[in-house]
Amino acid sequence: MSGATEPVNTPPAARRGGISQPLLRGYGPLAALVVAFALMAAFVPTDAPQKVTIRTQSAAAGGGLGSTGSSTGTTPGGAITSPGSGGSASVPGSTGSGGTSTSPSGGGSVPVAKAKGCSGPQVKGDPYSPPCIAFHGNNGGVTTQGVTGSTITVAYRQTSDPGFQQTLASIGGAQFADTPADVRRTIQGLSDYFNKNFQFYGRKIKFVFYNGQGSQTNELLGGGQQQADDDALHVATSIKAFADMSAATEPYGDALSRDKVLNFGEPYLSAQWFGQRAPYAWSLATDCSLVSESNAQLGVAQLAGKKASFAPAFANQPRKFAILAPDNPWYQQCVQNAINIWKASGHSIAMNIQYQLNLATLSSQAASVISKLKANNITTVVCGCDPVFPVYLTQRAQEQNYYPEWNVVGVALTDQDIVGQLFNQSEWAHALGLTYQGKTLPYQATLGYAAYKSVRSDEPAQAVNIIYAQMYMLALGIQLAGPDLTAANFERGMRSYPGGTGEFGTWGFPTGHFTPTLDGAEIYWDPNRVSTYNGKKGAYVFSSGRYKTGHFPKGNFPHKPDPNAR
Repeated sequence: MSGATEPVNTPPAARRGGISQPLLRGYGPLAALVVAFALMAAFVPTDAPQKVTIRTQSAAAGGGLGSTGSSTGTTPGGAITSPGSGGSASVPGSTGSGGTSTSPSGGGSVPVAKAKGCSGPQVKGDPYSPPCIAFHGNNGGVTTQGVTGSTITVAYRQTSDPGFQQTLASIGGAQFADTPADVRRTIQGLSDYFNKNFQFYGRKIKFVFYNGQGSQTNELLGGGQQQADDDALHVATSIKAFADMSAATEPYGDALSRDKVLNFGEPYLSAQWFGQRAPYAWSLATDCSLVSESNAQLGVAQLAGKKASFAPAFANQPRKFAILAPDNPWYQQCVQNAINIWKASGHSIAMNIQYQLNLATLSSQAASVISKLKANNITTVVCGCDPVFPVYLTQRAQEQNYYPEWNVVGVALTDQDIVGQLFNQSEWAHALGLTYQGKTLPYQATLGYAAYKSVRSDEPAQAVNIIYAQMYMLALGIQLAGPDLTAANFERGMRSYPGGTGEFGTWGFPTGHFTPTLDGAEIYWDPNRVSTYNGKKGAYVFSSGRYKTGHFPKGNFPHKPDPNAR
């Protein structure tokens, strides 16, 4: 594994035509938002699935940007044994056990790989584990860019701008101890874990870290497209990577997709955005199409047409809703989706307030937004916000003696204890809504921490759990793609994943899903409850089981506010 940092030395080059870019980009880079935020939840094991099918395809038939990645091409692969099947199942396109066929790289004939039997999950005790796959034989060597017979090259861009992490630290008083070196070391340690425990068919993940020309902050605020393009071109033509794990902005993720590099990390973009870039763009952050649908359906089922019981100042008034979200066109597309669901139910959203993701003006924007909300007698603020803006919003709301309900929509870690603790507690005492995560676990009890400590003796970055979760997606796709690793086969493998439920919520990748979230749970904020994560006051309380979109029960939100909260 390479731990070196590689400078960008590829000269700028003319770009091919691609998908047009929005004027304003995504929320903050996910990794930067959560360097101190581990995703926590209860450990909920699932039964091992009984069968898995791996399909393969020729690397030459990989499909272009905007395609579904489907193809009728065939290639050699390894035979596999599915858990519980009691025998081997040949990969489509193979000649069967012991035969020969054409190498994916066009280099002649190779023996078809064989499998020994195995059963149960690939990783015992892991609620997200794919079914066990045993393999031995020839993996076919080179299958696509960045994939050889022994390595899978994965790029990771480093930028010099501070981003949201340091902003949260400066305005919210949070303590962030992670350094870039901590993050690199943690990625390398988790690479060792996945190389050891997952089936990569004789290959190992090899990370290449490089210093990018781009600025994440500029890209998040609508600029920096040329630099993002140049960085992506460097990944594709100099590093020659199969994947990039640092696609934390829309411009960079789009550029990587156009260069046909698998990429991970785009924050809360729409299902349409991901679908147009299939099979290349993937993210741990729930796509905003699902966010808008599930929150609108929960609102219609349990909040609309009822009194604002979570806000004592408005407890006798019918709820009047306003949606607050960035003015990025992709997010506003999802906001409009939610508004349409409300309208179809016979209810309405009184206001749709858009704000700019500009760190320099968030404080002044917050004062203006609160004035509008208060003047329009809004009882319930649906906050589709980044984690910084609510710090200012709740401060300004208290200053203006305005205490509404705050409707949490489960994005940008605003549904996590360590972020909720940064907000004004007299305001956030009236917060309720939805999370896609599981219940909070102590930092040292998380899956990511345990994975790291199983291969290394030192301490990982505080962001270990979120790094682990996003790397887990990469590992899943590699294992389920089979020996002929291509972007198209990666997507096919993800579609075959049987799913699991644990501390990251319920995962699965049915057709059209490029983010793992499949369900959510209802939560409310208790300012007096001690968080399991860090032992400090302020924690979310789960007030329901887990529901998939379209299955939220009707009735009142099940809990009442703290009578002592303002």
